[in-house]
Amino acid sequence: MLAYIKGKIIKKTEKALIIENQNLGYLVFTPMSILTNSHINTETELWLYHHIKEDASTLYGFNNQEELNLFSKFLSINGIGPKVALAILSQHSCEIIRKAILNDDISTFKAVSGIGKKTAMRIIIELKNKLPKDTFDNHNIADDVLDALKNLGYNHNQIQSLLQDLPEDITSPEEQIKWALKNIHK
Repeated sequence: MLAYIKGKIIKKTEKALIIENQNLGYLVFTPMSILTNSHINTETELWLYHHIKEDASTLYGFNNQEELNLFSKFLSINGIGPKVALAILSQHSCEIIRKAILNDDISTFKAVSGIGKKTAMRIIIELKNKLPKDTFDNHNIADDVLDALKNLGYNHNQIQSLLQDLPEDITSPEEQIKWALKNIHK
């Protein structure tokens, strides 16, 4: 099973990236946020979900473990396949999805093409039971900051090492992002 890839983007399609790693090109389907912020001939690193069926083997790539875990949880729900799960993650951030589940907000899921009222309700009911309770209570603000900086084009490892030096008195995501942008090139 493939779980992670790091390599150069050699082509973009409407729904996927082709990533070269050791002279092999991997077709990796990603959420729109990744496609939009990816550029040909740049390095990328993604966490992978390797979906295998009797007639196909498909890779789905994500910026972080949280997106990958949510994608996997969506697939465990009857009636949700990889295309719909990817569509949800393309339209909504993990934070919005968490809030929708917590607040029983079916409209968040109904806004995604291919999801009706019954499926939206099933998502909320099943994911409330499958996600750990601390998922809703202990969300780390630094994860939001990490995602925001990655969307601005900064390298994952560079951001992670920078966030380790983040002063504890800076607690709001906006202030953390401002601090990171000031200090990222030092």
